Amino acid sequence: MIQFTEVSLQRGTQFLLEEATLTIFEGQKVGLIGANGAGKSSLFAMIKGELHADTGEVILPGQRRIAFMAQEVEETQRSALAYCLDGDDRLRDIESHIAKAQANNDDQAHAHWLGEYENAHGYTAQSRGETLLQGLGFKMADMKRPVSDFSGGWRIRLNLAKALMCPSDVLLLDEPTNHLDLDAVMWLENWLRQYPGTLLLISHDRDFLDGICSHIVHLYQKQLVLYKGNYSDYERQRAEHLAQQQANYEKQQEKRAHLQQYVDRFRYKADKAKQAQSRLKMLEKMEIIGPAHIDSQFEFSIPVAEKTSQLLVNLSEADLGYTSESGAKTVQLGKTNFALRDGQRIGLLGPNGAGKSTLIKSIVGEIGVLAGDRILGENLKIGYFSQHQLSALDLDASPLLHIQRLTPKILESDIRRYLGGFGFIGDDALRPVKGFSGGEKARLALSLISWTKPNLLVLDEPTNHLDIEMRQALTEALQEFPGSILLVSHDRHLLNSTVDEFYLVADNKIQAFDGDLPTYHAWLQARQATAAQLEKGEQAGDKIDKVDRKEERRKAAEMREKLRPLRKQIEKHEKAVQTAQEHLDRISEDMADSSLYEADQRDKLQKLLSEEAKWKKAQAESEEAWFEAQEQLEEAEALLL
Repeated sequence: MIQFTEVSLQRGTQFLLEEATLTIFEGQKVGLIGANGAGKSSLFAMIKGELHADTGEVILPGQRRIAFMAQEVEETQRSALAYCLDGDDRLRDIESHIAKAQANNDDQAHAHWLGEYENAHGYTAQSRGETLLQGLGFKMADMKRPVSDFSGGWRIRLNLAKALMCPSDVLLLDEPTNHLDLDAVMWLENWLRQYPGTLLLISHDRDFLDGICSHIVHLYQKQLVLYKGNYSDYERQRAEHLAQQQANYEKQQEKRAHLQQYVDRFRYKADKAKQAQSRLKMLEKMEIIGPAHIDSQFEFSIPVAEKTSQLLVNLSEADLGYTSESGAKTVQLGKTNFALRDGQRIGLLGPNGAGKSTLIKSIVGEIGVLAGDRILGENLKIGYFSQHQLSALDLDASPLLHIQRLTPKILESDIRRYLGGFGFIGDDALRPVKGFSGGEKARLALSLISWTKPNLLVLDEPTNHLDIEMRQALTEALQEFPGSILLVSHDRHLLNSTVDEFYLVADNKIQAFDGDLPTYHAWLQARQATAAQLEKGEQAGDKIDKVDRKEERRKAAEMREKLRPLRKQIEKHEKAVQTAQEHLDRISEDMADSSLYEADQRDKLQKLLSEEAKWKKAQAESEEAWFEAQEQLEEAEALLL
């Protein structure tokens, strides 16, 4: 059990926690959420003993091993596998005793420590370490490479593997998905679900929290507020709590108004709160999310270009890849045919290193095609986001100056109002970028893209470094964006909420993927299992038949075929709801005509009212049917997985 009792923690003149109380029981999987700077990392530091509360008490379980993910990697020539195995410090200690006993020819000590080595599962350590690294995206060829060879993002993955390698009772993970791709996120989620100890997880990935957590702790107004359930449960409970607060506030206002009547002798009629339209579970989640994020500081939209083209980008028989300094060409995607049309919203799926980034860079023109054609629409205007865009920001300029450089004649007040939607309020709009966090730089880059009014958004991992509130604001902005979207993201909520179709980049080609994210997960697991079997056989020197890709495709097609009728039903009901809404909108416009309410227009009015009732009924029935089909689909997907 980890217990915080009336804990206060002050940093400078600001209190992060003020008489906060929280109890975490053994075996719970707790997601820790809150605005950037609220104190999440400081809470971890208190658990690790690196930071002490100013007042109150933090009680930690005795004789409990705590593992945590470091945020920086030291420069070392140790191999990736050795670095990962270093996470099991007990095993490393035993190995040093074995070496010492051998050097001293101490057979008794040697035998003792060999027994301890077996008890510590030393004989399986290497295979366990390789499994962790492979799950996080490393290849077998990477195992012996020195840590110094890897980039910063891959070094963070090594830190994660090292933390997972450590036998622990309590595991602390701070933003573990930030530098992972979708495949690694799915693997990690499955690993953490099976972790037997107590897990404390800081993450801004709502689907990741949903898949793992049994409890959510919200750092809010210097308190630790505990919610039972996953992130979606938290949103629902918080929305209900905020709604109750609003109801209590309104009751209080009514009482005050009643007393005021006797004071000023004026009759006061309290305004009634607008009743939210009754919706079925089809829209329930959106209703929950809205109130739960009502106090978010982020709210913006992405305007679209005034002119567009039907065909925005077309790659025809194009070889995509890179040209080295010596002129040698490396083709990742050969003979590629891929087109982006106005209104398309595509999510890119595929294993790490398969060529998703190469495809994106070729589309935006960051790299040229090696062969074939890249044809651009006449009115194409691309808004491109990648992690490279953050490094391209002028470190000495402010957000305000960045916008002014794009549109010199715009009023400063208009820029400030615009930047406020991205969280740059007051003096934050005037601060130099060099003092910004990764999240602030990402928000600024998104604001610059939005300012240019693109008709094609190309987004490569746009949620890295963004907190949940900003991710939600981005999701809502993309949902409303009328242009085209091409998206690569490990954030499944963002993908599910903003794209209409998926394309798969794998095996040196790109093709439409007839399925959703659970289907992709199943495809990925089958692919990884086959690859592992092949690699195991090669290591043993066995002759193994080549991968039966036909069987893989058959199983994936079988799953898609089972789910296809339900998806078609859902599409049919969605169209029916949309059709009913279009009729209702037309009727509403007709009924806004004041002349309709004159005596000679009575028959027309009655006809419109009758039509309105008919279409409202049709909409309600379609919504109910949509919900039932959606539930059936979710149940079917769960059974198939």
